[in-house]
Formats: sequence, C-alpha cells, structure tokens
Amino acid sequence: MTIDERRARADQEALDFHRYPQPGKIAIAATKSMATQQDLSLAYSPGVAAPVRKIAEDPNAVYDYTSKGNLVGVISNGTAILGLGNLGSLASKPVMEGKSILFKRFADLDSFDIEVATDDPDAFIEVVRHIGATFGGVNLEDISSPDCFRIEAELQDLLDVPVFHDDQHGTGIICAAGLINACEVTGRRLEDLRLVLCGAGAAGLGSITMMKALGVRPENTTLVDIDGVVHRGRKVGMDQWKSVHATDTPHRTLAEALAGADVFVGVSAKGALTKAMVASMAANPIIFAMANPDPEITPEEVLEVRQDAIVATGRSDYPNQVNNILGFPYIFRGALDVRARSINQEMKVAAARALALLAREDVPDEVAVAYQGRKLKFGRDYLIPSPFDPRLIWYVPPFVAEAAMRSGVARRPIADMSAYRAELKRRLDPSAGFLQNITEAVRSAPMKRVVFAEGEEPSVIRAAHAFASQGLGVPILVGREEQIWSNARELGLDASDFEIEVVNARLSHRNGAYVDYLHGRLRRVGFLKRDVQRLVNLDRNSFAAAMVALGDADAMVTGVTRNFDQCLEEVYRVIDRAPGGRVIGFSALLARGRTIFVADTSISELPSAQDLVEIACEAAAAVRELGHVPRVAFLSYSSFGHPRGAQPRRVREAVELMDRRGVDFEYEGEMPPDVALDPGLWDSYPFQRLSEPANVLIMPAIHSAAISTKLVQALGEVPVIGPVLRGLARPVQICRLGDSVSRIVIMATLAAFEARQAGYP
Repeated sequence: MTIDERRARADQEALDFHRYPQPGKIAIAATKSMATQQDLSLAYSPGVAAPVRKIAEDPNAVYDYTSKGNLVGVISNGTAILGLGNLGSLASKPVMEGKSILFKRFADLDSFDIEVATDDPDAFIEVVRHIGATFGGVNLEDISSPDCFRIEAELQDLLDVPVFHDDQHGTGIICAAGLINACEVTGRRLEDLRLVLCGAGAAGLGSITMMKALGVRPENTTLVDIDGVVHRGRKVGMDQWKSVHATDTPHRTLAEALAGADVFVGVSAKGALTKAMVASMAANPIIFAMANPDPEITPEEVLEVRQDAIVATGRSDYPNQVNNILGFPYIFRGALDVRARSINQEMKVAAARALALLAREDVPDEVAVAYQGRKLKFGRDYLIPSPFDPRLIWYVPPFVAEAAMRSGVARRPIADMSAYRAELKRRLDPSAGFLQNITEAVRSAPMKRVVFAEGEEPSVIRAAHAFASQGLGVPILVGREEQIWSNARELGLDASDFEIEVVNARLSHRNGAYVDYLHGRLRRVGFLKRDVQRLVNLDRNSFAAAMVALGDADAMVTGVTRNFDQCLEEVYRVIDRAPGGRVIGFSALLARGRTIFVADTSISELPSAQDLVEIACEAAAAVRELGHVPRVAFLSYSSFGHPRGAQPRRVREAVELMDRRGVDFEYEGEMPPDVALDPGLWDSYPFQRLSEPANVLIMPAIHSAAISTKLVQALGEVPVIGPVLRGLARPVQICRLGDSVSRIVIMATLAAFEARQAGYP
C-alpha cells in the first residue's frame, strides 16, 4: 500500500470516528432531574424567575445559580488550524470540539465551542466581547499570528473573565517547567542562562516571554525567525511583538547565536537545528526541539554529537514530552475556582513552577503502568510530569489559584487550600485513564505477538488491523490464508496495510510439535493421538493455545464465535493454571469518579470460603498490576452477621480465613455493596477496617457477579471491561460472543499487557 493510500485509510478512520455512531464528539447532559412536571416547572417557567431576579439584583449571583463558574468558551476563527493554515471557521469545529473534550476529561470543566466566521480581528473582538459574559473563562484557539496577540490583549481588557490563547502561552508554560528542572539537574541558575529561541510565531513569542518572566535575563536571550536573528535595527519581517524581544547582538544566524549557548528552544520546523549547531553549544546543553510532528532535531541525532545533552520534544515517543495538556485544563480550573478576572503572568509562572515541582515527586503506580512498568524518577529523562499523572488535577490548580489571590485578580479567595485539594481529588475520574494507561504501557514495551484464534471472522480481521495500526503488537490470525485475505479485501484491507501473520493450522510446520505436546497432556484422559491430531487441525482454540503454550506467540484472544465456557474448556486442555494461582474472571466497572473491580464473574459457580479467599488474593494481585491499591470487600446481602443465613456464613468464614492467612492489602466483610462503597454508612460499623471505599468486590457466587455486571452494562451508564481472565500460566483473554471490533481490540490489549507484565520474550 502506498503512502497516499495509507493516508487515505487513516483519514477515513478519522472521518468514521467523528461521524459514527452520531456526528461530533460532544453532547449536553442535564445536571438536574427532568422526570416530573415539578422538575420542569422549576427548571423553566415559572421556577426560573427566582434566579433571574437574583442575578438581575446581583450579577455575581450568576455563579451561584448557573453553570458559568464551570464553563469555558473555546473560540476560534480557524485562521491557523493545527498547522493546516486558514481553512475557515467551520473547518475548525472538530478541533474546538476536541479541545472541549480535553477540558472535561482532564479538569472536569464544561465547554462550548464557538466558531466565528471572520478573518477581521476587529469583528472577531466585537463578537466575543458581546458573548464573553456567558463563560467563566475564554480559551482562544487556532488564531493566526500576529492577530492573536492583539485579540487576546483587547478581549482581556474588555471582558471581566480570564482570556487565554493556548497556542501562545501553553507551550511556553510547559517548556518553562522543563527548563526549571533542567537547570536543577545541571546545576545552573535561570538568570545565568544563554538562551536561543527559534520560531517567532504565537508559541515562540509566548515562550520567550515566559522564560523572561521566570528570570532569564533579556540580554541573554536571542530570538530567531525565518529571516534570521531578531536584532535591534532589523527592518525585514518586524512587528511590534517581535521588536519587544530584539537584542543588541552581532549574531545574524541561528548557527552564530547557538555557539556557546546553554539552551535551544525550538517551535519552528523539522531540520532547523543541525548536529553541528548542537556540537557548538555549551556543556550540558538543554535542547527543547518542539516542532510537531517532527522536531527540529531528533534526540538520536543530538546524542550522536553530545552525550551530555538534555533533550525534550513535543512527541510522546521520546522522554520529556512538552504537551499542552499539562497546562490549560488545570490553569483554567484554578482560575475559575477563584472566579479570576484574568490569567496573568503570575498565574502562568505559578503553573510552570507547580509542574516542575510535581516532576520531582515520587511517581505513582498509575503512571508507571503506562511506562513499561519502570519506575520513573526525576532526572534528565523525566523533567516534566506525565500527562497520565492523576495528581495533576489537585496539584496544579491550587498554585494557580494562590497566584490569582496574591496578584489581586481573584474574586472568591479560597480560605482552606487543604479542603480545596480534597475537592479537586473528588473531581478526578480515574476510570478515564484506565484503558489509556494500559494502552500506553503496551505500546512502550517490546511488541507482543498476539494470536487471534478466529482469524477468518471479519470483525476479528478488523480488530487485528486496528491492533497493529495502533502499535499495540503483532497480530497472528489463525485460519485459511486465502479466506482471510479475501475477507480482508472486502473490508478494504490488504496484506501490505499492516504487519500481520496468517497461520493455517493444518499446514503449519509446527503442527507435529503441537500434536506431540497436546497428546502428552491428554493421552491419559481418553484422547488417542489421532483425536489430538484432529483437535490441532480443526479446533482453532486448541491450535492457538498450543502456539502460546510453546512460546510461538505471547498471548491469545478468542470467544467471538463461541461461548465463554466452551472456549475456556478448550483452552484448559492446553494451558494449566499459573503455579500457586487461581483462575478467575473479573470485570472493571468504570464508574464516574472511581474504578471498581468485580470478581469472580465467570469461573466459580458457588465458591467455598477457601475459594473466596483465593479469588480475593488473585483479584487483588491483578488490580495491583493495573496500578491500583486493592481494598477488598466480601459482599453479601447481610451486614456483619445480620440477617443470618447459609450463604452469608460462607462469606464470614472467608473473612476469618483471611485473618489467619495474613495479606498485604485491606479487606472487610461480609457486607452489602452500599456499605462497601459508601463511607457515610460506616458510623454504624465503627469496627470495619477499610480506610477508603472498597474497589475490589468479591461476589459470593457467579450468578450475583454476572447478573450485577451485565445489568450495569445493559443500562449503559457505566462502561464495563471484561470479564478479564486471570490465573492461567499463559495470557489468554476470551471475548463475549459477537463482541464488537473495539472490544476485541481491548481484550487483545489486555492479553498483551499481561504478557508484558509476566516478562515473556
């Protein structure tokens, strides 16, 4: 497949994502019940008249009775769309919807996107001026330079809410955080740095302004654009915004300016920085090459000439990613929470310093999961926090809020910062990052070979394509090659489209080895060698499981065409349970504000007390590998002995066995789910031992586990992942019958994640 064809296919995938199942990426959700006539009368007429009068009497009351205080306007005219140029305001709408999603995902801020159909900065200013009071803050986006500077400045003067152009300031704030820490690592002081910045657009001018605000001396900075060094007296390509940063210098080229410099900051274009320029820099050079998608120079190229260099880029596949997502959600969160009138320089500097300090903290397990399990530690390769760090929501906004209060732009000061941080933690939705962390962990590890047993199925072929194209691993499809590629062509795929292997069980050169292995396992349970040969030739689960058992693949996924129990029975013939482990199925409920794991959802029909103990220990180990601290609740319809019954007795016995066993995680029971999950009910049980709500629920029987998770899934309010198979000697995941392509990809990713955790080659 040609590059153009690949691009066309990627474009089509993006178009389908935005179009189905309904157009766009955002929707409006009600925050109040609209179930009764009384609800409707309170929400609109006549009940709405009361808050209307309150706001008319006191405009600040709008924060008390409407969503203004948690609402950001994302506004653009489409004159500089993601490096695509001026494609018009309407074409910018997908980008603005995307920005709105990021506000919600990372900071729990609501957002409306507004596209203004004018290239005239005066007309744009006039439009936003008259609608700006709707919002608690305004995020300007994708507006061309130099108009963006004037638009932001004038709107901030005209509006009484924060106005922030992220293209102008976001990169500078994150880059500044990295620079603070690069100085810490190399023993430098900001005021002593010689800094060269290449690129005089919105991001470049915003970045050099941030560096000076941090303490870099203006006389030690050099700005370079397409026409060379911005120096005093230059006439070509100058304007009032560049002129502010012009310096007295004999240098006229980037190469001249970089000789002996400590820092290079690039927001320009691929290839702007050469290895010769890097070689000419001072000891321990700090290089922030942030052009996207390709940096001014790659880290590999830098290290070819300077082993002592510290390098950051805008890319996620290199250390020290300068990512704007670390800034704007949390800056607006802090600004809106104190009802700030603006986002001033003090608040931007505070955000940069907060990010720098967070990078020096011990990195939590949730982040380590996304980085191949390695423990990240502050240093040359970890100067900037990961976007996956769950602490960002409660760490950065308080710094911003405090700066707003100190600088006099806060209208509602926060008296108790500890309480504010606790409130921010409650806003965090850990479930949002659950799959993201696992996916990033799989991508960052050596590629795993995952065998898809039902390789001829169209949905499985599509899933294998998605799995490969997302960089999650190498798919192996089991089936007849001609049938697989015939189906693939009907789906618009071909052999050159992605890295894939096809294995025909009957024709495989490993067929004999699999028969010998499986016959050795089954010959004493009634299987003749010809029976085993038939299994290997015809049963794709037996063949695929043998591939995994003998190390020809790292993991396996099946279940799309057969029910769970049948698949598990076929896998059991080939793969044993892990030594000392217990085979269980658990599901992850990605509830609002928390992730809850439920076990056993698929294996043990009516577990004994000892079974429940083993299920709990296996589930706790799985949850810990996923980056969570397990807190286990043994569930029952009874609460600590009331009412009595035969079923609660098994659960009580399980807890007693746990007490004697001694484990390294919290557990409690027997208890119903409301007591396990709601600390407000704990006053009646002061002896209970959980420090926080349970996140691992051990069900007393498979029917209660399966019914509860499937009910939640059917209602559609809470996404459910699973059941996830755990406890086999080799990674195998079984999909639900008829699962969608996306769910097959998720199960394959979980299988690859388990292989990565186990350290299979």
